[in-house]
Amino acid sequence: MPRVSMINLGCRVNRVETDLIASQLVEHGCVLTTPDDADVVVINTCAVTGEAQAKTRKAVRRTARLSNAPLIVACGCAANLFAQELRDVASDIHIERQKSRVAERVLRLVGAEKEYESSSTHLSVSPTPTGRMRPGIKIQDGCDNRCTYCIVWKARGPSRSLPSDEVIRAVREACDRNAHEVVLTGINLGTYRTSGGDGLGSGAKLGDLLAHILNQTCIKRIRLSSIEPLDVTEDLLEVMANSSGRVAPYLHICLQSGCDETLRRMGRPYTTNDFRRVIELARSYLHKPALETDTIAGFPGETSDEFLQTMRFCEEMAFSKMHVFRYSKRPGTPAATAPLQVSPSDSAVRAGELRNLSRAMRASFAKSLSGEVDDVLVLEPGRSVDGRLFEVSVNLSFSIGAYERVQLLCNTKGQLEGKA
Repeated sequence: MPRVSMINLGCRVNRVETDLIASQLVEHGCVLTTPDDADVVVINTCAVTGEAQAKTRKAVRRTARLSNAPLIVACGCAANLFAQELRDVASDIHIERQKSRVAERVLRLVGAEKEYESSSTHLSVSPTPTGRMRPGIKIQDGCDNRCTYCIVWKARGPSRSLPSDEVIRAVREACDRNAHEVVLTGINLGTYRTSGGDGLGSGAKLGDLLAHILNQTCIKRIRLSSIEPLDVTEDLLEVMANSSGRVAPYLHICLQSGCDETLRRMGRPYTTNDFRRVIELARSYLHKPALETDTIAGFPGETSDEFLQTMRFCEEMAFSKMHVFRYSKRPGTPAATAPLQVSPSDSAVRAGELRNLSRAMRASFAKSLSGEVDDVLVLEPGRSVDGRLFEVSVNLSFSIGAYERVQLLCNTKGQLEGKA
């Protein structure tokens, strides 16, 4: 049986796509293994930043030097945009620009393509059978925004959505595999729209899809991946609020900066006042929602005062967690050649301050959850995750994969424990 190893780089959507490719290969007789024991290594690449692209090159170089000399198949954003750069690292690398064709390409390389029936869809529709208890389902791909630091829209193309019938099928398949939670993902999730011929009707939005999933499946919990601020609407929040906990009280709302001038230079289509209204709206509909965000430290032109505005704004928003990134030049974007580039050392200091703030806010939010009752999904003995995406220590007697209702208690270390 062909031995295949999967290397995933980049975003959550990449992770879902890598899982789908792995599941297709397993279903057609391949065995998943480590790179140093593989016949073929599939590398799902990333190009979101210059640093991510460097990691891609490093992964290709390291794989090409393995003593077992595996075949290398590269897909993803860096492979789509910078194929020659990867060929310069490994001359015999196989570039596959269509992720829906990666499994077929691998099987052809190992002489097993006759067993494969190709799918024409460009989106993931099947949760992985590789053991994930919170499978991701990619319901949207591509982006129509043009943020000045981003090149993903070039690699992924315009926004497009998975028909609702296929989403329902994917959720039902996850349920059949004993998954209690699914994560709906996309490059720009909030732009989900159905088109003509879709079972939900033309023009249905993300909130409509959520309600449809709740009505048509028995999934116990649905979680949304990251979403843009202006896509958090009252219609969406109403569905979440009326779901009896089946839609997780969790939103990852992308901020990037808490300074209006910096947001303008980033090409973001909202102001801090717009963002503040979204946060207030979410908290008016949902009970103690976990509100996460992304921030970029050291964006070109960011002054010390602008950074302090971001710090103050993030503290005001009281996020449950912040994913903090130092700005990294992405060649080919307007920001990469913008004036007043911030030094790496200053960016690192600012990122450190944001991370310290994030830890403090997360500890405070965890403390506020003490006494709350929530459902947790047991990931491994003694370890689970709740609806707000907090890790919760639970009784060792709980079986892996179980979905248990517990009372949350915050211990003296700021960690959550679940009592049955």
